[in-house]
Amino acid sequence: MSADRYEVVIVRYGTRQTKRSDVFLNYGVYGLPDAPIGMDYFVWVVRNAERTVLVDTGFSAEGGARRDRTTLLPPTEAWGRLGIHPDTAPDILLTHGHYDHTGQIGHFPGSRIVMARAEFDFWVGPFARRAQFHHSVEDADIAQLVEAERSGRIDFFEDRIRVAPGIEMIRLGGHTPGQAVVLVQTGEGPVLLASDAVHYLEEYERDLPFMAVADLVEMYAGFDRIRELVADGVVEHLVPGHDPATLDLFAPYGPPLEGAAAVIGRLS
Repeated sequence: MSADRYEVVIVRYGTRQTKRSDVFLNYGVYGLPDAPIGMDYFVWVVRNAERTVLVDTGFSAEGGARRDRTTLLPPTEAWGRLGIHPDTAPDILLTHGHYDHTGQIGHFPGSRIVMARAEFDFWVGPFARRAQFHHSVEDADIAQLVEAERSGRIDFFEDRIRVAPGIEMIRLGGHTPGQAVVLVQTGEGPVLLASDAVHYLEEYERDLPFMAVADLVEMYAGFDRIRELVADGVVEHLVPGHDPATLDLFAPYGPPLEGAAAVIGRLS
């Protein structure tokens, strides 16, 4: 396995049940019936023989409980089963600042963090306290990000950054001002970890924006940009951020994450 090819491990750590009108923005405009829908929560591990990178860190126990989310496998336990511990200090790529993506930052006090400058600036800025934004974050998580920035552990980027050979982050915005996606090269082709730029494949395929949005035009433009990346062959595997069908789309990881993870481009 070359230094610029990785395996991508998709770990399902939580879940909830809701309804479609609580998920898709202004759902009534489509004239579609309301119905139950599930929402799963994931963290992602990108690794090869030379490096391990975490993409997002899930929700904290407090953040999940405050919103009645069900924890299936604490991310810290999942990482531990994969041999990823605080002293290994993996790089952490934060796609955005919502509670279900930043909840375990403190578990890795020595890790380098990479995120869009626009995302950090928003959550430490004046509009972050407004109710429509603030309900999606945990103050403790943002405080940990601020401390990481003060200690020089955050690498910021504007629109695109090469994190390591074979790994890029691209800012799309829309869901949040700095919402980013992660492009990873694997032995099975390039993978786009869409995070919350695409919560559900249906959202992307049917042009149904998610209910939490900072900039609707940017969200639509993000869908279009991903479609272009897929059409051009830059992306072969699109991994949505919350779709309950995700684990069924890819090969099961097996032990030590039996039933809880899938893998793309397995190393061995």
